[in-house]
Amino acid sequence: METVHHNYKMFMFFNRKFKMTEAKPPFDVSEAFSAFTDKGTYMNAAQLRRFLVESQTEDEAAMTEAAAARVLDQILQRRRHLSKFTKQALTLDDFFFYLFSHDLNGPINNQVHHDMNAPLQHYFIYTGHNSYLTGNQLSSDCSDVPIIKALQRGVRVIELDIWPNSDKDNINVLHGRTLTAPVPLIKCLKSIKDHAFAASPYPLIITLEDHLTPDLQAKTAKALTEVFGEMLYTPDSNHSEEFLSPEELKYRIIISTKPPKEYLESKERKDKEDTSAGSSGDERQSNGIMSDGSDSDESSYGKSPDRQVAAPEYKRLIAIHAGKPKDGLRVALRSSVNKFRRLSLSEHELEKAASSYGVDVVRFTQKNFLRIYPKGTRIRSSNYNPLVAWYHGAQMVAFNMQGYGKSLWLMHGMYRSNGGCGYVKKPDYLLEKGPKGEVFDPEATLRVKTTLKVKVYMGDGWRLDFKKTHFDTFSPPDFYVKFRLIGVPADYAKKKTKVIEDDWVPVWDEEFEFPLTVPELALLQIEIREYDMHEKDDFGGQTCLPVCELKPGIRSIQLFDKKGEKYPSARLLIKFHFV
Repeated sequence: METVHHNYKMFMFFNRKFKMTEAKPPFDVSEAFSAFTDKGTYMNAAQLRRFLVESQTEDEAAMTEAAAARVLDQILQRRRHLSKFTKQALTLDDFFFYLFSHDLNGPINNQVHHDMNAPLQHYFIYTGHNSYLTGNQLSSDCSDVPIIKALQRGVRVIELDIWPNSDKDNINVLHGRTLTAPVPLIKCLKSIKDHAFAASPYPLIITLEDHLTPDLQAKTAKALTEVFGEMLYTPDSNHSEEFLSPEELKYRIIISTKPPKEYLESKERKDKEDTSAGSSGDERQSNGIMSDGSDSDESSYGKSPDRQVAAPEYKRLIAIHAGKPKDGLRVALRSSVNKFRRLSLSEHELEKAASSYGVDVVRFTQKNFLRIYPKGTRIRSSNYNPLVAWYHGAQMVAFNMQGYGKSLWLMHGMYRSNGGCGYVKKPDYLLEKGPKGEVFDPEATLRVKTTLKVKVYMGDGWRLDFKKTHFDTFSPPDFYVKFRLIGVPADYAKKKTKVIEDDWVPVWDEEFEFPLTVPELALLQIEIREYDMHEKDDFGGQTCLPVCELKPGIRSIQLFDKKGEKYPSARLLIKFHFV
């Protein structure tokens, strides 16, 4: 009988603990409703407009009473099944429902609103690294699937490593000298064409890491031309020192790689060395580029032309010339070039350059493209802190999009800016020059420009997205919120709320302040954790928001899983305020 009695008590405890509570409007929400309705019971369109303009700081000219009426109609259409009347006005519960709906009352502008008519160098561009890899850098498969996923997310720079196939008569995409299984170039190109502008109309850049012989470069040029057709941007040979704008290049595909001249020059030197040494010239390796010394057979792209004809045709398609520093990095950063170019540095090389001559890096990026890529030891496709690169003006901060983690959350957050179009206008201070040609000094001590106040009221939705026993077997979860302000070193900060025990609808009602010297590059990373006394705290969702894009007022914050996929229901109610 004791066992039966014990089980009965446990059953009662289980039921009692898992009783669901409904979300109720926080005090500030009730106060706002009362204030803007003159302590009335209903909020009409005119009163809603006043709230949106005065409290939520919506644009007064755009938020007309007719626009507010449309918002009110949207709310009521979703709430009609709960209403027993047809009055065109909101109750307090309707008003709370609206504020807690992330698609109706999100924290950032979901439209393109930056100036898109500046040269391409004036933008941070959503950039992928080894875009074809499905997993780690050494043994995962190569595929067009991660390329498609990246394009659907809004990535605007796709990287392809191109190599000769085993018969050296066609082109594969793979991570060279690893165990990664290849995928045909033509398959990647066709998938890129089909999905290039799925998420954004602005130009897509393909960076080619070229390990081809001239005859295969010719085949690549023919494939690019045939697959992309008029979408392919072919630069004018007399183009200026500045690139066209994203607006001018809408729905165009841009090729960036090392021009073949560098290959031919290095090969000529190698041929002379091999001839003097008595080499046959067959199957040699020059500067990491494989060459078999023979013309290719006819393929699906047609018979390849003579290699001396091939290089100019391939070169003609390269709109952004890439290269690595030949005479030292500082010389490369300071050297004056007639045409813009792209320089690639590893994250480690950037850190050294930033600590020694950061001003030169900023000056270089005002005219040229700088691409930063993960160091070679990131075998598991992890990523690095992108803020150092952005703070120095680097346009292409290349990330492993399949490498999940907090660094990638930052990348996702950054490119939620400007309507998620993949192009974010650089802050003016990275583009301007003083009267004597001086540029921004990343090492300079800066004053606080503004302070962000964040008041987290409550959260809800986990009970719909997770199993009842996901967090705790016998009781509701114990949630708390972690805030990380990521930006320039002076702006870094961490805060967290108290733990709310045994509640699927936690109410924290806590406010935090974040002083900011460079709000333009600050990101607010929010993570929900479930406290566990004996084991590692469980993950309950995350999001990352660009601070300069935040809309003041009470906002609904949608949460994402570790991979950056949206939870259907989990969300927070937070008020943002700048002082």
